[in-house]
Amino acid sequence: MMLRTRFTELFGVDHPIAQGGMQWVGKAELVSAVANAGALGFLTALTQPSPDALAREIARCRDMTDKPFGVNLTVLPSINPPPYAEYRDAIIASGVKIVETAGNKPQEHVDHFRQHGIKVIHKCTSVRHALSAERMGVDAVSIDGFECAGHPGEDDVPGLVLIPAAANQLKIPMLASGGFADARGLVAALALGADGINMGTRFCATQEAPIHTGIKQAILRNNEHSTALLFRGYRNTVRVAKNTVALEALRLEHEGNPFEVIAHLVKGARGREGLERGDPEHGIWTAGLVQGLIHDIPSVRDLVARIVAEAESLIAGRLRGLMTGG
Repeated sequence: MMLRTRFTELFGVDHPIAQGGMQWVGKAELVSAVANAGALGFLTALTQPSPDALAREIARCRDMTDKPFGVNLTVLPSINPPPYAEYRDAIIASGVKIVETAGNKPQEHVDHFRQHGIKVIHKCTSVRHALSAERMGVDAVSIDGFECAGHPGEDDVPGLVLIPAAANQLKIPMLASGGFADARGLVAALALGADGINMGTRFCATQEAPIHTGIKQAILRNNEHSTALLFRGYRNTVRVAKNTVALEALRLEHEGNPFEVIAHLVKGARGREGLERGDPEHGIWTAGLVQGLIHDIPSVRDLVARIVAEAESLIAGRLRGLMTGG
């Protein structure tokens, strides 16, 4: 038995599982492993220091897999924004056929990608944003529930309600994101109306994820209580692993300080150093509630195969067994 959905059909992959774009993590080693396992992985454009470096990373990934993979381009408000258009041009010139967009007002990018025959998945955190993306012309959306790592939006709607609420209104395929790590989550997402799942934190705890073993071990030690929500007061909420740096930033934020007071604690460079050194207490790093469901560090191939096999068993076995004749 194979799990076939609108997502697998549209993007030409074997399994309804995606590895979303993750800053500092979405590199060729992980993405090619995801592709080779029959799922859909995304390089993260802004992990690369320049558009030329991104083109080289795309080529490196292509050397490791002949399966479909994509690139994530996240557009965020910034005082000194990166050259988004140049990154976009590098993606197009490299022949990538799938892009995951995220962030604010991606219309310009969506239009440009689609003019070049590129399929676009847009990440959103609410039904209204998903419907806006659908009107914008994207091919699919990935909708993040409140459980997710990174930016869950400001509505605080968990996936159990958000996914079917979106499914009720969307016509295009939808990936469920936030809180997924195993077969039970995949089957639940499909039952709620999604066409597949998007996993981030779970893929960080794999052998191929290009982060230090110390961080992977921290994910295993952590549980569903091991996250903190920062920047609520600045209307830019982010879910991160709970550590001493995050708690200090949270204390200063709750005192009513402006962002500038905590900026030195939460800057991206400091978080990246922690990921590279394997020190989970060095800076802030994103992680989801799903840490409570992660108990091993398998290869990507074994993880995907396990999720799919157990999902098929759940559907054919336990769920079918609940049906009574009559």
